Amino acid sequence: MGLTTKGRATRQRIIDGAAAHLRSDAPGDMTLDDALAATGTSKGQLFHYFPGGKEELLLAVARAEADKVIADQQPHLGALTSWAAWENWRDAVVARYRAQGASCPLGSLMNQVGATPGAAEVVTTLLNQWQGDVLRGITAMQAQGDVRPALDADRMAAAFIAGIQGGVQMLRTTGSTAHLEAAMDVLIEHLRR
Repeated sequence: MGLTTKGRATRQRIIDGAAAHLRSDAPGDMTLDDALAATGTSKGQLFHYFPGGKEELLLAVARAEADKVIADQQPHLGALTSWAAWENWRDAVVARYRAQGASCPLGSLMNQVGATPGAAEVVTTLLNQWQGDVLRGITAMQAQGDVRPALDADRMAAAFIAGIQGGVQMLRTTGSTAHLEAAMDVLIEHLRR
């Protein structure tokens, strides 16, 4: 979509407003009226920027939230080349989810758009990027001699993502980051052996 600078700003304002609504304590699925109220736009504007309506808007919000998951972990996630960097990354992940609390905007979004074409791609892209960043950190540490070369780096990176996601699911259930912290601590300790 070839938008003007003003058009891109309006589209982003709509995405940001819908994301803020979804992060709020508002109950249930977001309706089109909720989106209009949260973004301060008319129905015509919303459909101009999101011709597919609510589902297209929710997918755009999901992509933005997925990007935020990665951005909130930077610069640590992109520079996992020392034990201090791994600990800083761990702390950034825990802080992000502690601040988020039991509500997970991306999880809520995916519940709403789960069967929508493109929804699985949003999650798959996020997880692949995240796992790839962790994998690059592990292989960098192996190249430096800080992590044993025999360790299966691909499998270990997958374990980190599974551990984080499991910890986040427990947070959504219990309201505590204890499981997330335990998973990350055990995995980092395993890397150090």
